Amino acid sequence: MEKILVTGGAGFIGSSLIEKLLQSQKYFVAAVDNLATGFQANLPQVSGPAFKFIKADANNYEALSTIMLSYRFDFVFHYAAVVGVKKTLENPIMVLEDIQGIKNVLELSKNTGVKKVFFSSSSEVYGEPVELPQNEHSTPLNSRLPYAIVKNLGEAYFKSYFQEYGLEYTIFRFFNTYGPKQSPSFVMSKFIKAALGGQDITIYGDGSQTRTFCYIDDNIDACVGVFEKHLHTNDVLNVGNDRETSVLELARLVIEKTGSDSKIIFLPPLPEGDMTRRQPDIIKMKSVLKRELLPLEKGIAKILGSDIFYQLNHIEQRNK
Repeated sequence: MEKILVTGGAGFIGSSLIEKLLQSQKYFVAAVDNLATGFQANLPQVSGPAFKFIKADANNYEALSTIMLSYRFDFVFHYAAVVGVKKTLENPIMVLEDIQGIKNVLELSKNTGVKKVFFSSSSEVYGEPVELPQNEHSTPLNSRLPYAIVKNLGEAYFKSYFQEYGLEYTIFRFFNTYGPKQSPSFVMSKFIKAALGGQDITIYGDGSQTRTFCYIDDNIDACVGVFEKHLHTNDVLNVGNDRETSVLELARLVIEKTGSDSKIIFLPPLPEGDMTRRQPDIIKMKSVLKRELLPLEKGIAKILGSDIFYQLNHIEQRNK
């Protein structure tokens, strides 16, 4: 049975990855999370020898080394990070501390026999768009804010450890991903929670900024497909949907699908961090999935039909 470590395992995407891996009953999976932005309620509710949760900080070398020396993992998914535009802008030093976690994971992976490491990078490395769609290799990176810089630097570390030590990697550049377990601080779940509660939906600026929204199952199926089929080794992969939707269009769609009477309120634009457009080139991702991605309307419907969304957000199931 192969052993897998997922840092940031109590986060939205990390916990969803663990659930998918455990379904195959082929792996032992350990989740490491300090619960600073993750939630223990996200973790799979399973008992038995196939899963272990360890509360620890990946940025703490001694704590992580104890874990990795004890288990001798075959694969590592490094998903631990400070996330969320507002949180990362307000806590730049905390964001920069994640560089240490990247170094810890790579150094310990090199020294404990890990076969391959996977890194959750971000669309933020592209910064303001230079070209659309944004391609993994031809689009220039335009990282300026601390979160984007850390992700960009992390990619350089992973590539360098392969060049120096032969430690194989795959870098996933995540674009906006949504689903029932997503934190309410992110735009999709924030809008849905507000609409279901009959509260105003607030938008920064005029709402013309675009994003692409990838349902969590598409994200996880692509990443697990890369892992299990040994694809895109020592390569970078955009993981997201390629259909652009403006933030204003999203707000109107959420109001329509929830049957809400919420009003849209426009706030002053954010001083920084709110990029004008996002659109990934997902040719590689589609070649892994070999199917179409879930349309936005169906993804919202899946959230509204999910009990876990209401449990995690503590709101009444009005309009359900």
